[in-house]
Amino acid sequence: MNALALYGRYVTTSIRAQMAYPGSLVMMIAGQFLVTIIEFFGIWALFGRFGHIAGWKLGEVALFYGLVSVTFAIADTITRGFDVFGSLFVKTGGFDRLLLRPRSPALQLLGHEFRLTRIGRLTQGAGVFVFGAVLSGFVLTPAAALILAFAIAGGVALFAGLLVLQATLAFWTVESLEAVNILTYGGEAAAEYPLNVYAGWFRTFLIWIVPIGCISYLPMLAAMGRADPLGTPAWFLPLAPAAGFVFLGVALFIWRFGVRRYTSTGS
Repeated sequence: MNALALYGRYVTTSIRAQMAYPGSLVMMIAGQFLVTIIEFFGIWALFGRFGHIAGWKLGEVALFYGLVSVTFAIADTITRGFDVFGSLFVKTGGFDRLLLRPRSPALQLLGHEFRLTRIGRLTQGAGVFVFGAVLSGFVLTPAAALILAFAIAGGVALFAGLLVLQATLAFWTVESLEAVNILTYGGEAAAEYPLNVYAGWFRTFLIWIVPIGCISYLPMLAAMGRADPLGTPAWFLPLAPAAGFVFLGVALFIWRFGVRRYTSTGS
């Protein structure tokens, strides 16, 4: 069985397990939707008070918010194994079982759980994006749709890379460091706003160090047909999400280094 078919088996098994308790699943999906929609109401209240932020209006910011919310929801759906890697696999010695199987440990962790509960966050993000499109007059042309699809794919790769790095740290710290959430959940929150509202050093960090701006701000500008107030060349805007795939590649390289260092839990 090839890797893709095996991953499909993992996903099917996970979905069946969650569907065994449909009532619980529906409530958790609804909870995800309500928690995240309340966050957007906070942004709505902010714009209701000030009208705009650095020239950006509510409808335009809703586009950024919706794009990154959909992206993060997809990434969070498929990367649960890396998120709980420290406590569930390294600390208990469960990673030894994965190494004994004739399959990539990364593939097995990717198939650990396919979280249907993130449908709530995905639905909320898509709804906010549609709201922003109506409010701002954004037209989803075929070119814009391709740019946004590329942005979502690159964003999923980027957030997956962050969680892979978080899991890799567990080889040295035993448990994954919660400080990494500053980059995952904190980065997702930062990407909900246009980058030109932040200080210069923070913008540089979000583009060149952890390129979250490359999977939200820059491609969204390209889809909107707008120039970057910060002076980024127009040709680079639709290509920026490729940085997410590069980041994931670097994260997987570091992951393999951590796997080689792993010495089991011992006794």
